[in-house]
Amino acid sequence: MNKASSVLRFFQYLCKFNFGTFEREEFKKFLRMGLIFAFMIGIYWTLRPLKDAIFIQFVGNLQLPFAKTISVLGLLPLVMFYTKLLEKYSRERMLVILPLFYSVVIIPFSILLWNYQASLISSQLINNLIGYGFYLFAESFGSIVIALFWAFSTDITGTTSAKRGFALVVAIGQMGGVLMPYTIGGLPHRLGHSTDTSSLLVLSILTLMIIPLVKHFLKVTPKALLTSPQEKKETKHEAKFLDGLKLLLNNRYLLGIFFVNFIYEVIITIFDFNFKIAASSAYSGVALTNYLSVYASSVNTVSLCCLLLGISNITRFLGVKIALAAMPVIVGVALFGFLTVDSLSFLFALMVGAKAINYALNGPALKQLYIPTTHDVKFKAQAWVETFGSRTSKQGGSIFNMSLSPLQSAFGTVTGKSYYLMMSGAVCFPLLVLWFAIAIFLGKSFNTAVRKNALIC
Repeated sequence: MNKASSVLRFFQYLCKFNFGTFEREEFKKFLRMGLIFAFMIGIYWTLRPLKDAIFIQFVGNLQLPFAKTISVLGLLPLVMFYTKLLEKYSRERMLVILPLFYSVVIIPFSILLWNYQASLISSQLINNLIGYGFYLFAESFGSIVIALFWAFSTDITGTTSAKRGFALVVAIGQMGGVLMPYTIGGLPHRLGHSTDTSSLLVLSILTLMIIPLVKHFLKVTPKALLTSPQEKKETKHEAKFLDGLKLLLNNRYLLGIFFVNFIYEVIITIFDFNFKIAASSAYSGVALTNYLSVYASSVNTVSLCCLLLGISNITRFLGVKIALAAMPVIVGVALFGFLTVDSLSFLFALMVGAKAINYALNGPALKQLYIPTTHDVKFKAQAWVETFGSRTSKQGGSIFNMSLSPLQSAFGTVTGKSYYLMMSGAVCFPLLVLWFAIAIFLGKSFNTAVRKNALIC
């Protein structure tokens, strides 16, 4: 026991520079949260390359923008069902129900891949059902499960503690994102399999393991650390499905969070589509899954390095406002590179850098914005922002991407793509200016609420 305590103290000392000074039980709380998040992020980042590779194989790479568009509509009934469950069950119970659901649903998909992926001898209708079905399933995991985790986290954590702890949780989570995509997503390729079935079966088991981790967290974490100081200030009432949307539309602060997510996703969706087109031209089948899994692991490796090298100190020492405002500047530099350099290797590096810095810097800062808000905002409005906000923004980028194929047909491959890139710059640079202004507004509003110890909405 003394040895374990010494290891904990040593690890706590190492984290002091990057994340700040923790009380002992507070530090253990964030370590446990980080472990749960590592499983969620690892599973999510393994599903991401799988969904793209499987969709490209069953449906086709030029249909990716349509998949993102359809996922917006497909997620609507899922979020309605999720909202109903939130009204019926506690937040802790939901962290058990959702992993169980996703663990079970993965199994039929693994059977379908076993039967159809190697030969693709089925009808195009079946191919489309598998491709679009798995795409929607994987998208929903990231939108619903990850959003639930952060809603739960902001609901049990105060502002000061979150500044230290959320960056630590994200750092531990990135470890799952580093290990799982490469080891699990690339497993069939390394074993010489012709389908991704083995990856899905392993993911089903790992998803189920989230449940005992959550139960252990709730059992051993002191009750005082499972409540937020802001929670006592609010008046609770029964929330309906559209309450979150009403809160979002009636509050400038929430609309600001929505548009920060929206603009980032629009620009990254344009980058991402070009990257996936280039990758699918060079790889196919499980080899494509392996390549995209290496990309996923690389994103999380760079993100983890950013956190360990102290990028979270920007938020801790300079504040949420500076962290939020830095991101559009960084993406602007990436956009300039995207418009001027044409190679798969460069697109790989660009996507890794843009995604990693977003997860290490922008992500934790955005999560803190929900702390001075009510229970309904955390669980209802946040679900709308992070589910439909993310999906609709990707749809916006996808609608733009749909113009790539007809442009190339009309003007020729080289000329068409040049026109596409020119239009990308004309659309994205003004969005970056708007993003920067909104980031400043959000940072000021958050700082005012924290200073007055008040709820924003």
